[in-house]
Amino acid sequence: MNTSPITSWEGVSAYFTFADSPTGIAISLAAAVGVYLLLNATIIRHEKASFDKHK
Repeated sequence: MNTSPITSWEGVSAYFTFADSPTGIAISLAAAVGVYLLLNATIIRHEKASFDKHK
């Protein structure tokens, strides 16, 4: 049973070839977590500075 609407990969702008590689998935996950933590740290610093400024 083939339920995929994709019939050809011609003209695809991006696709990931490391789906079967645990290393590629781990690196992608680590990068995503790193970006998330950096964003949260930046938001926390900004909020602390804003609250301290308006006390």
